[in-house]
Amino acid sequence: MENRITVSVKNTEPYDVLIRNDFDGLSDSLAGIFGSECGICVIADRNVSQIYGDQLKEELGRVYKKTDIIELDLGEEHKTIDTVTKCYSFLIENRYSRRDVIAALGGGICGDVAGFVAASYMRGIGFVQIPTTLLSMVDSSSGGKTGVNFNDYKNMIGAFKMPSLVYINTSTLNTLNEREYASGMAEVLKAGLIRDGLFYEWLINSFCEINDREPEYVEQMLYKCIDIKRMYVEKDPYEKNERAILNFGHTIGHALEKYTEFKYSHGQCVALGSVAAAYISRKRNYLTTEEYYEIRDMFVPFNLPITLQDVDVDKVLEYTRSDKKNTAKTTRFILLKKIGKGIISEDVTEDEIREAIGQIIFDPDD
Repeated sequence: MENRITVSVKNTEPYDVLIRNDFDGLSDSLAGIFGSECGICVIADRNVSQIYGDQLKEELGRVYKKTDIIELDLGEEHKTIDTVTKCYSFLIENRYSRRDVIAALGGGICGDVAGFVAASYMRGIGFVQIPTTLLSMVDSSSGGKTGVNFNDYKNMIGAFKMPSLVYINTSTLNTLNEREYASGMAEVLKAGLIRDGLFYEWLINSFCEINDREPEYVEQMLYKCIDIKRMYVEKDPYEKNERAILNFGHTIGHALEKYTEFKYSHGQCVALGSVAAAYISRKRNYLTTEEYYEIRDMFVPFNLPITLQDVDVDKVLEYTRSDKKNTAKTTRFILLKKIGKGIISEDVTEDEIREAIGQIIFDPDD
């Protein structure tokens, strides 16, 4: 079975997001785009490559004579220019040219690093995403944002590089641990909150089947999330305006990632940031009190946190100021006008942010 979503961005070639349950169609899909004479260099998360590397190389070998896999350790601490430099060295030493293709095999960090390499090596070569985590499937693999961290600041160095293909093998989700799967669910819930209240309601009603990773539910969930992402990317491919709505939960979320030294996953921090953003939305009377508590509490069945202990509010607030989406004078913040409608606010105050951070601090003495 195959589902296909086509993303059409102005002034670039349209690309497909394929949702399948195997790798069997990958080589033929690549040959349809790039032909069969190019080389394919797979930049892979080492842990993922140990599970799927041989299978992927066998599939690519059906069509391509030159295939390599660069295995990298790819935690947040490795999402750096040094890692990018290792990739450049390999590509140069193995004589990869502009005719060739880079494929990312792994999660969001792998896609960000490989995408940045593809955008910058020889001023840009072909790029394919093969995401293997729920987080990367529903969010980072489509849309063209790539980049690396700088001095622990998230994605400060990067480029837009649209993939020529996103190939999703849903069976890879079966090897994710619970924490990684839950991390992706934060972005899934976000998609419903900012764009489609009925989808959000379906997610809540289907949490047992989704947590059990039942294929029918997972495929339906993926298709809807990717289609929501497609809509924003097509309208605003370079995040000049409306696409910023996809950053709901991310301003405080990114600050919490840095504050916790990445001990909490991206999705866990986005969940916490979403609770804080929903709180500001309630304080502005966009959401009712009941809606706010529903949003907060519904992260719990998907194994996501809604509080942290021992948080230095001033330090987290300081990190929000360095968020790359802010301007010199304002804090850009994504709020909810209602469940299913995200909006961009340019006038969220530090007092509002401070109070919202306070709502996600657990006090054992209370």
